[in-house]
Amino acid sequence: MNAATVRHILDTIETMFPDAHCELNHSNAFELTIAVLLSAQCTDETVNKVTKDLFQKYKTPLDYVSVPIEELEQDIRRIGLYRNKAKHIQRLCSILIEQYGGEVPEAHDELVKLPGVGRKTANVVVSNAFGVPAIAVDTHVERVSKRLGLAAWKDSVLEVEKKLMKRVPRDEWIMTHHRIIFFGRYHCKAQNPQCPVCPLLDVCREGKKRMKTLAVRKNKEQA
Repeated sequence: MNAATVRHILDTIETMFPDAHCELNHSNAFELTIAVLLSAQCTDETVNKVTKDLFQKYKTPLDYVSVPIEELEQDIRRIGLYRNKAKHIQRLCSILIEQYGGEVPEAHDELVKLPGVGRKTANVVVSNAFGVPAIAVDTHVERVSKRLGLAAWKDSVLEVEKKLMKRVPRDEWIMTHHRIIFFGRYHCKAQNPQCPVCPLLDVCREGKKRMKTLAVRKNKEQA
């Protein structure tokens, strides 16, 4: 894919979602880390409903490790995999207290060592909490990148991330990450993407294929 096509994609998505942002409610790096950890295989909407009360009850890492695991499980039981996530949270908080003075480390290499924190979570935290350029590849970013040809169908999540980092200007990584998520969440959905009205249909191999299939189906119905 040439640079002009990439620029066309980035500019179009910016026009569609100029105010894209992290939709997980948080007021600091610690809350963001907990929220992203909880968001694995769960919608941001559900996470925000849970953290509304959670963040009132638990303010610091010490608060999370001071309660029985069963109590924390009950507080997040609406979240998928809540038992594992409760364990991760308490272990993570213990490490923050013991090794980082109760603060979330800013370094990506340190973040990925924490329980329940993978590369995607670390990228979200460093970019949103600390302003460090990064592109977190979630299901939306992966799907959109592959449909638009920014990455290959067979690419792993890490390969998608590397290709986006190579093709997108570094000073646009953070906003591009948010805009692609919005594009995937509200427009280029996994099911029933809005191909007929998509301004990127001209460069979308998935969209062109879907439109051809739709046209064939209509012709058969009219025959």
